[in-house]
Amino acid sequence: MTAGAVFDRLPGQDMVIDQLRAAAESNRPTHAWLFTGPPGSGRSVAARAFAAALLCERHGCGDCGSCRQVAAGSHPDLLLVRPDGISYSVRQTRDLVLRASASPVYGGWRVVLFEDADRATEQAANALLKAIEEPPPRTIWLLCSPSAADLPITIRSRCRLVTLRTPPTSAVAEILRREGVAGEQAVEAARAS
Repeated sequence: MTAGAVFDRLPGQDMVIDQLRAAAESNRPTHAWLFTGPPGSGRSVAARAFAAALLCERHGCGDCGSCRQVAAGSHPDLLLVRPDGISYSVRQTRDLVLRASASPVYGGWRVVLFEDADRATEQAANALLKAIEEPPPRTIWLLCSPSAADLPITIRSRCRLVTLRTPPTSAVAEILRREGVAGEQAVEAARAS
Protein backbone atom coordinates (compact mmCIF):
# COMPACT_ATOMS: atom_id res chain seq x y z
CA MET A 1 0.00 0.00 0.00
CA THR A 2 1.02 3.61 -0.40
CA ALA A 3 1.74 6.29 2.16
CA GLY A 4 -1.51 7.64 3.54
CA ALA A 5 -3.58 4.58 2.58
CA VAL A 6 -5.10 4.58 6.08
CA PHE A 7 -7.15 7.60 4.97
CA ASP A 8 -8.87 5.64 2.17
CA ARG A 9 -11.84 4.89 4.47
CA LEU A 10 -12.77 8.58 4.79
CA PRO A 11 -15.12 9.19 1.85
CA GLY A 12 -15.73 12.78 0.83
CA GLN A 13 -13.24 14.21 3.34
CA ASP A 14 -10.50 15.33 0.93
CA MET A 15 -9.67 18.59 2.72
CA VAL A 16 -9.43 16.83 6.08
CA ILE A 17 -7.24 14.10 4.58
CA ASP A 18 -4.87 16.67 3.09
CA GLN A 19 -4.62 18.45 6.45
CA LEU A 20 -3.92 15.24 8.39
CA ARG A 21 -1.42 13.88 5.84
CA ALA A 22 0.57 17.12 5.93
CA ALA A 23 0.59 17.11 9.74
CA ALA A 24 1.68 13.45 9.92
CA GLU A 25 4.55 14.11 7.52
CA SER A 26 5.78 17.14 9.45
CA ASN A 27 8.34 16.80 12.21
CA ARG A 28 6.28 18.78 14.70
CA PRO A 29 2.54 18.13 14.48
CA THR A 30 0.22 20.04 16.79
CA HIS A 31 -0.01 18.41 20.24
CA ALA A 32 -3.84 18.46 20.51
CA TRP A 33 -6.53 17.89 17.87
CA LEU A 34 -10.30 18.08 18.09
CA PHE A 35 -12.21 15.95 15.53
CA THR A 36 -15.82 17.09 15.14
CA GLY A 37 -18.67 16.17 12.86
CA PRO A 38 -22.18 14.75 12.84
CA PRO A 39 -22.85 11.06 13.49
CA GLY A 40 -21.63 9.01 10.54
CA SER A 41 -19.08 11.59 9.43
CA GLY A 42 -16.19 9.39 10.53
CA ARG A 43 -14.58 11.44 13.29
CA SER A 44 -13.28 8.36 15.16
CA VAL A 45 -12.22 6.74 11.87
CA ALA A 46 -10.33 9.93 10.94
CA ALA A 47 -8.69 10.13 14.37
CA ARG A 48 -7.58 6.50 14.21
CA ALA A 49 -6.26 6.94 10.65
CA PHE A 50 -4.31 9.99 11.81
CA ALA A 51 -2.92 7.99 14.74
CA ALA A 52 -1.75 5.31 12.30
CA ALA A 53 -0.15 7.95 10.07
CA LEU A 54 1.69 9.43 13.06
CA LEU A 55 2.95 6.05 14.27
CA CYS A 56 3.86 4.56 10.87
CA GLU A 57 7.30 5.12 9.34
CA ARG A 58 5.56 5.55 5.95
CA HIS A 59 2.91 7.92 7.35
CA GLY A 60 -0.02 5.54 7.28
CA CYS A 61 0.70 2.90 4.64
CA GLY A 62 -2.07 0.72 6.06
CA ASP A 63 -0.06 -2.44 5.55
CA CYS A 64 2.83 -2.47 8.06
CA GLY A 65 2.76 -3.93 11.54
CA SER A 66 2.31 -0.51 13.11
CA CYS A 67 -0.73 0.33 10.96
CA ARG A 68 -2.27 -3.08 11.63
CA GLN A 69 -1.71 -2.66 15.38
CA VAL A 70 -3.40 0.76 15.35
CA ALA A 71 -6.35 -0.71 13.41
CA ALA A 72 -6.63 -3.49 16.00
CA GLY A 73 -6.22 -1.07 18.91
CA SER A 74 -3.14 -2.90 20.17
CA HIS A 75 -0.28 -0.51 19.32
CA PRO A 76 1.77 0.14 22.48
CA ASP A 77 2.07 3.86 21.68
CA LEU A 78 -1.69 4.32 21.18
CA LEU A 79 -4.04 4.83 24.10
CA LEU A 80 -7.66 4.31 23.03
CA VAL A 81 -10.04 5.83 25.56
CA ARG A 82 -13.77 5.28 25.84
CA PRO A 83 -15.93 6.14 28.84
CA ASP A 84 -16.71 3.55 31.50
CA GLY A 85 -20.45 4.15 31.45
CA ILE A 86 -22.20 7.39 30.58
CA SER A 87 -19.31 9.79 31.21
CA TYR A 88 -15.59 10.02 31.90
CA SER A 89 -14.82 10.28 35.57
CA VAL A 90 -12.06 12.44 36.98
CA ARG A 91 -10.35 9.25 38.21
CA GLN A 92 -10.39 7.70 34.73
CA THR A 93 -9.08 10.93 33.21
CA ARG A 94 -6.27 11.35 35.77
CA ASP A 95 -5.20 7.75 35.14
CA LEU A 96 -5.19 8.46 31.41
CA VAL A 97 -3.10 11.63 31.88
CA LEU A 98 -0.57 9.63 33.90
CA ARG A 99 -0.33 6.89 31.23
CA ALA A 100 -0.09 9.52 28.46
CA SER A 101 2.96 11.07 30.08
CA ALA A 102 5.06 7.93 29.50
CA SER A 103 7.61 8.04 26.70
CA PRO A 104 6.73 6.30 23.42
CA VAL A 105 7.75 2.64 23.20
CA TYR A 106 8.48 2.36 19.47
CA GLY A 107 7.65 5.43 17.48
CA GLY A 108 8.29 9.07 17.91
CA TRP A 109 4.88 9.72 19.50
CA ARG A 110 2.54 8.57 22.22
CA VAL A 111 -0.97 9.10 20.78
CA VAL A 112 -4.07 9.38 22.96
CA LEU A 113 -7.37 8.91 21.11
CA PHE A 114 -10.09 10.21 23.42
CA GLU A 115 -13.45 9.21 21.90
CA ASP A 116 -16.60 11.01 23.05
CA ALA A 117 -14.57 13.69 24.82
CA ASP A 118 -17.79 15.67 25.20
CA ARG A 119 -18.86 13.11 27.83
CA ALA A 120 -16.21 14.17 30.34
CA THR A 121 -17.52 15.46 33.65
CA GLU A 122 -16.51 18.99 34.63
CA GLN A 123 -13.76 17.65 36.92
CA ALA A 124 -12.54 15.26 34.22
CA ALA A 125 -12.46 18.11 31.69
CA ASN A 126 -10.33 20.14 34.12
CA ALA A 127 -7.86 17.23 34.47
CA LEU A 128 -7.77 16.88 30.69
CA LEU A 129 -7.20 20.61 30.26
CA LYS A 130 -4.13 20.47 32.50
CA ALA A 131 -2.66 17.66 30.36
CA ILE A 132 -3.37 19.53 27.12
CA GLU A 133 -1.96 22.80 28.48
CA GLU A 134 1.29 21.16 29.56
CA PRO A 135 1.69 18.09 27.33
CA PRO A 136 4.69 15.79 27.54
CA PRO A 137 6.99 16.53 24.60
CA ARG A 138 6.14 13.37 22.59
CA THR A 139 2.38 13.07 23.33
CA ILE A 140 -0.39 13.95 20.87
CA TRP A 141 -4.01 14.18 22.02
CA LEU A 142 -6.84 13.34 19.57
CA LEU A 143 -10.24 14.31 20.98
CA CYS A 144 -13.52 13.37 19.27
CA SER A 145 -16.83 15.17 19.78
CA PRO A 146 -19.93 15.82 17.67
CA SER A 147 -19.39 19.57 18.02
CA ALA A 148 -16.62 21.83 19.29
CA ALA A 149 -19.26 23.62 21.36
CA ASP A 150 -19.71 20.43 23.40
CA LEU A 151 -16.31 20.99 25.06
CA PRO A 152 -15.21 23.81 27.37
CA ILE A 153 -13.72 26.78 25.52
CA THR A 154 -10.47 26.30 27.44
CA ILE A 155 -9.98 22.88 25.84
CA ARG A 156 -11.22 23.94 22.38
CA SER A 157 -8.82 26.87 22.28
CA ARG A 158 -5.82 24.57 22.76
CA CYS A 159 -6.75 22.11 20.01
CA ARG A 160 -6.44 22.23 16.26
CA LEU A 161 -9.94 21.76 14.90
CA VAL A 162 -10.70 19.09 12.28
CA THR A 163 -14.29 19.37 11.04
CA LEU A 164 -15.74 16.43 9.15
CA ARG A 165 -18.97 16.51 7.20
CA THR A 166 -21.49 13.86 6.34
CA PRO A 167 -20.00 12.12 3.30
CA PRO A 168 -21.94 12.10 0.04
CA THR A 169 -23.78 8.89 -0.84
CA SER A 170 -21.66 8.42 -3.97
CA ALA A 171 -18.41 8.44 -1.95
CA VAL A 172 -19.74 5.87 0.54
CA ALA A 173 -21.00 3.69 -2.33
CA GLU A 174 -17.55 3.79 -3.93
CA ILE A 175 -15.94 2.43 -0.76
CA LEU A 176 -18.56 -0.32 -0.60
CA ARG A 177 -17.86 -1.24 -4.24
CA ARG A 178 -14.13 -1.49 -3.47
CA GLU A 179 -15.04 -3.91 -0.68
CA GLY A 180 -16.97 -6.12 -3.09
CA VAL A 181 -20.57 -4.91 -2.78
CA ALA A 182 -22.38 -4.93 -6.14
CA GLY A 183 -23.17 -1.58 -7.86
CA GLU A 184 -26.84 -0.87 -7.06
CA GLN A 185 -26.61 -2.68 -3.75
CA ALA A 186 -23.70 -0.41 -2.76
CA VAL A 187 -25.76 2.69 -3.62
CA GLU A 188 -28.76 1.46 -1.61
CA ALA A 189 -26.59 0.60 1.40
CA ALA A 190 -24.88 3.99 1.18
CA ARG A 191 -28.24 5.78 1.13
CA ALA A 192 -29.41 3.79 4.13
CA SER A 193 -26.31 4.60 6.09
